[in-house]
Amino acid sequence: MNARLIILLITLTAVVGSTLGVVYARHESRRAAVQLGLLEDQRDEIIAEWSRLQLEQAWLADAGNIESKARDQLGMELPEKSLILVVEKP
Repeated sequence: MNARLIILLITLTAVVGSTLGVVYARHESRRAAVQLGLLEDQRDEIIAEWSRLQLEQAWLADAGNIESKARDQLGMELPEKSLILVVEKP
């Protein structure tokens, strides 16, 4: 009878330990899912910002935009053909 009691206690301990392990694993799974959702939202925001920055860079690098800023803000003009010097690489 003593051996049966020991086996019962060992089995009960294993069941309780297994149950606690399942509860902990589910908790960690839920926590990881919430963290994943937050990181996906952050990723989406970063991708949107990157797209906006690429559009802004393309607009700022446009030759027409640069030329209009040079004329309007800096008062620059194209030089006369006689003032243009072409230097060739030896």
